[in-house]
Amino acid sequence: MSGFKHHIFVCINQRPKDDPRGCCANQGSERLHAFFKKEVERLGLKGMVRANKAGCLDHCEYGPSVVIYPEGVWYWVGSEADVTEIMERHIVKGEIVERLLMPNHQPGTPPGLPHLHL
Repeated sequence: MSGFKHHIFVCINQRPKDDPRGCCANQGSERLHAFFKKEVERLGLKGMVRANKAGCLDHCEYGPSVVIYPEGVWYWVGSEADVTEIMERHIVKGEIVERLLMPNHQPGTPPGLPHLHL
């Protein structure tokens, strides 16, 4: 095996329910991660695409956070239908799912941050 074509990282970080930022785990991210894995299997992408759990991705205010590499595309995901759309459009067809992009996002950079030129 030469490696994965895509890595999907799903935040499953847990914070107290009264934390003002919220957290992905309290919004069903474990279930969504499991569904990403099912979609990888359904689409016959095992060995090419990997869905991983991630710690805090620091975008809690957007709901369940997902970042896909190597493109560096950041999505918020609220339902299994969103997962299916990301898998079928982004992973299979190479299309960005605009409606699920995090605000102020440019693929390849974290949402809300300008491109950094070092």
